[in-house]
Amino acid sequence: MTTQHVALTEEMLDRERAKIGIEMTPREPYFNTAATRDAIRHFADGIGDFNPLWRDPEYARSTRYGCIAAPPCFLYSVCRAPAALGLPGIHSWHSGNDWYFYKPVLVNDEFTYSWVLTKLVEKTRSQVADRIFLQYHDILYKNQKGELVAKQVRWATRVERRSAGERGKNRDIPKAEYTASDLERIYADYDAEEVRGSTARFWEDVQVGDELTPVVKGPLSMRDMIAYAIGAGGPFMKAHAAFLSFSRRHRGFAMIDSRTGALDAPELVHEEISRAQEIGIASAYDYGSQRISWVGHLLTNWMGDDGSLKNLYAELRRFNIVGYTTWARGKVTRKYVENGEHLVDIDCWAENQLHEVTLPGHATISLPVRE
Repeated sequence: MTTQHVALTEEMLDRERAKIGIEMTPREPYFNTAATRDAIRHFADGIGDFNPLWRDPEYARSTRYGCIAAPPCFLYSVCRAPAALGLPGIHSWHSGNDWYFYKPVLVNDEFTYSWVLTKLVEKTRSQVADRIFLQYHDILYKNQKGELVAKQVRWATRVERRSAGERGKNRDIPKAEYTASDLERIYADYDAEEVRGSTARFWEDVQVGDELTPVVKGPLSMRDMIAYAIGAGGPFMKAHAAFLSFSRRHRGFAMIDSRTGALDAPELVHEEISRAQEIGIASAYDYGSQRISWVGHLLTNWMGDDGSLKNLYAELRRFNIVGYTTWARGKVTRKYVENGEHLVDIDCWAENQLHEVTLPGHATISLPVRE
């Protein structure tokens, strides 16, 4: 059921390159197939987002949607990554997304999705492993009406586990330490979070240079990762015989912990320290989609119920390990009118307690006008 610590071969790469441009659909659901009220609430809880638009039916009826909506990044729970990533036994690090949102996700919407491998590019220089490839996919999401709701451009870093573990470039990430005053500052930032909600943010009132009220996440714990997994799910979220059956149907995906001999999903690098250290990382670390969803939380807080997130681009540059704290931040860089829409561009990023930017990105938001 596993091809643990395999080395990349040209034959493997040729098989993967042969898939470029071919649209594929799943044989079984990734996780959520519908944005039920409970599914939306679980996802919002998993990223710590208490916007009443995601959870309060009475409140939501008074909005332009007339019903509960979902955070745009809820679509990660429909499909976070293609079911057939290829290159079995080669580890995958989620490295970034470029999201395009075309329709809102409303309560009880149903979804299908497909994906296309667009590029497989070798990095010529790397301190992480002997050979590294960047793998690019487009994932398309459609609702029950056949409407294209969103497109996710996704890229992942594919590395040989043995090589990454031996080099251990990220093994010496320092542990987080906090004083009582550090924690008080973090909790104060939680208390200062501002959900714009029903108070419209008009395009005319926005100025270039305006800063968004930060959203804080952390100190990161295993509970946070488990809560995210409950909301965002994934194909590995199966237990006992169901997981064994999945492993047998998808030979080559599983990962053996060389210290314990246990075979399990590679996803456990987010929950088990020994799994993370197996591939050269100091400790268990967050899901890339989780951190990008935190930035989505920052943006929906700021834009209010009448705004629309059009685009969210994010690069995952550093690992965010257990114990670290993240602030999602943003600043307005441009306002303009295009095709009749009043738009605002925002530089957004995630920054840890060491003031390191772990995620640089940018976004475009459509805002209402007073007229």
